[in-house]
Amino acid sequence: MAKKENIASVLAFEKKLVPSDGYLYGTNWDDKNKVTPLKLIEKSVRGTISNRLKAAIKNDPVKLNAEVEKPNLQTVDVCALEIEQDTLKLNFTLKVLGGLSQPSACNNALFKQSYTSAVNSYIQTNGCTELAKRYAMNIANARFLWRNRVGAENIEVQVKALNEGKEQEWLFDARIYSTKSFQGYDESVESLGDRIAAALASEDDFLMLEVNCFVKAGKAQEVYPSEELVLDKGKGKKSKILYAVNSQAAMHSQKIGNALRSIDTWYPEFDDPESGAGPIAIEPYGAVTNLGKAYRTPKDKQDF
Repeated sequence: MAKKENIASVLAFEKKLVPSDGYLYGTNWDDKNKVTPLKLIEKSVRGTISNRLKAAIKNDPVKLNAEVEKPNLQTVDVCALEIEQDTLKLNFTLKVLGGLSQPSACNNALFKQSYTSAVNSYIQTNGCTELAKRYAMNIANARFLWRNRVGAENIEVQVKALNEGKEQEWLFDARIYSTKSFQGYDESVESLGDRIAAALASEDDFLMLEVNCFVKAGKAQEVYPSEELVLDKGKGKKSKILYAVNSQAAMHSQKIGNALRSIDTWYPEFDDPESGAGPIAIEPYGAVTNLGKAYRTPKDKQDF
């Protein structure tokens, strides 16, 4: 156990997986070279009242009928392929950095020394192979597509290493790789994982990857960029605002990064067959915001 005086009160780390924003294009599965940037479309729709109502209203049929008759008018952003297009293209880059043994900020010299020693010892003994293979699998299985992955007829992931003099390419059929586990690494995943592991284990080297993913979704089908967080919807005219860069539909780099680092299968609930749990993103408390749950609680001594 670390002595109290060896614990740093200020400790921070720089991210080692640095994705760019993802840019959305429309194309056709049989001719992937012809692509057009996807734009956002603004729609005005008449929705229904579906939120939880006060007891005085929901328990009175007359008041309830009067409430649900009110139009729920909304203006929303949507994004879809053009009428002659059947395939979504998502493009982003990913930089993998080394230097794991050095915190970006640490106000305790003794702790920094012991931390650096521990990380260097781990890298020399084990390397970063298992972590890198899991990152590679999340690229191969196209986890970064999120909702765009659902209902896709075909998904092809093209990966290129762009480092000068060390160029390399990989091609994956995302449908054959599970998003629920990390079993069954094939030669291509291991090859990509080896390049990622080498960069992570280095002192100051890096790996630059370009990822192009093609998703056969169907002609004119809706696709899903990131949704912007609107802090004060009362003042805005739209109830749903999608993310765009220079008018082109896009996905947040944070959303892509969250998918790539969804490699935690060591939390307790993962081994429960009834939970239906899959990998979660690496977080100190195992937080999954859309489920409102922290899987790694300090009380159970499962947190990082």
